[in-house]
Amino acid sequence: MEKPKKKIAARRKPARSRKRKTVYSPEEIHEIFRRFSVQRPEPKGELEHVNAFTLLVAVVLSAQATDAGVNKATRDLFKVADTPEKMLALGEQKVGEYIRTIGLWRNKAKNVIALSEALIRDHGSQVPDSREALVTLPGVGRKTANVVLNMSFGQPTMAVDTHILRIGNRIGLAPGKTPEQVEDTLVKIIPAEFMRHAHHWLILHGRYVCKARKPDCPACVIADICKSAEKTSEMPAPLMELAPQA
Repeated sequence: MEKPKKKIAARRKPARSRKRKTVYSPEEIHEIFRRFSVQRPEPKGELEHVNAFTLLVAVVLSAQATDAGVNKATRDLFKVADTPEKMLALGEQKVGEYIRTIGLWRNKAKNVIALSEALIRDHGSQVPDSREALVTLPGVGRKTANVVLNMSFGQPTMAVDTHILRIGNRIGLAPGKTPEQVEDTLVKIIPAEFMRHAHHWLILHGRYVCKARKPDCPACVIADICKSAEKTSEMPAPLMELAPQA
């Protein structure tokens, strides 16, 4: 009689070691944001607006455009249309005339009118304070929703733009191929006490110090902590409160 064959236990694959999503320790991350908080105790976004609705419109218009360019176009627009009803009354063609200097202005004008209609129809003309509701509006994605939630409703969201995506990868704070990956890491590692303003601190740091073409390391207050291969200085800039950017 043939002996039963012994079952060969399947070889277990070695458990994957959990890779750290940041190259910084919790203590280093706390110190990074502590210094940012000293520099800019009350950071402000640079898109001009008068209420939650005009902020929403401004952020929608800012896609693939500069804040300065959007501000130039919306100053006159928001004087005559600071509510969904007034914007809808202007109509797509007239809105387009105001924002003609902004890239993709035709499609953006269409979205502004469509989102105004949706706010009136579905939200009583009020900008909703939830991400789930905001992202259903025409032209509104996750980043836009996070900006509005943070600036208009004080929610500790992280809106990952090109500056934050670059910094997350360049200095190893939150490496990721997509804005969502970087956002996911940042909201997990940034201490709760700093989350309210962290999005603005990172954007302003990327815009004025850790610039796209070449980081200005001598002006960086976290140069001694930074672990970027590109950095050119180990000496942090003097830590002091900065005047708001003009």
